[in-house]
Amino acid sequence: MGAWRMLRLEIRKAFMNMAIDEAVLKARIAGMVPNTLRFYRWKPSAVSLGRFQRASDEVHVEDCRRRGIDIVRRITGGGAVYHDYEGEITYSVIVSEEDVGSKDVVSAYNIICRGLVEAAKILGVTADFNLGDPEQCPNITVDRRKFSGSAQLHRRGVLLQHGTFLVQTDLKKMFTFLKVPWAKSLEDVLRVAQKRLTSIESELQSSISNEEAHEALTRGFQKAFDTELVEGNLTDYEEGLAEELCKEKYATDAWNFKGDNAR
Repeated sequence: MGAWRMLRLEIRKAFMNMAIDEAVLKARIAGMVPNTLRFYRWKPSAVSLGRFQRASDEVHVEDCRRRGIDIVRRITGGGAVYHDYEGEITYSVIVSEEDVGSKDVVSAYNIICRGLVEAAKILGVTADFNLGDPEQCPNITVDRRKFSGSAQLHRRGVLLQHGTFLVQTDLKKMFTFLKVPWAKSLEDVLRVAQKRLTSIESELQSSISNEEAHEALTRGFQKAFDTELVEGNLTDYEEGLAEELCKEKYATDAWNFKGDNAR
């Protein structure tokens, strides 16, 4: 396995973040680019929906609109996720199934998530890979409290996995935008969420910068993949395709609220 391309931390709107991930996936399928590791943040903050979810079931849509929170649908499965501009770094891995060493979904999650476990360790947090359950994809936890969730797609021999790395959390803000059907009040949600979710800062009981978290993630994935990471940029093809996907798919209500225009 040769060196991987690494796209360093950047800040984009939700629609372009998802467009770039798909553009890199398509380029990797076509053999135009190497295996790629990407880091990004979301500005403004956003909610991403799993491919088969309905926005009205998962998100307080009007609250999002009032607060300027974008809503975007992913091409991967899984549940709705709130992506906070201040508190999260998102990663994506686009790699051939052959190079990841497994076509099995759970095994692939485990292999890729080693990078997140190593990053947490570098920052001083002991984390574990959690197999998840029928309602949740595999994730990374500390004493069963999740601080990193991921979603995955396999297409024509190439795997896309992207997910969160929570540096800090504001649960009250998070569940102002995400619906929890069983809860009668926000307080009900918070009582449960405090037992199930955490962040790197919560575990350390101290602040870390996004730059520190990004450096740890870079080192963590490099150790997990045992390969050289070469800093690079999107190709002209990827940039052009991402612009097209953003305009015609990810920034449209047809895709985000109806799930149309899938391709």
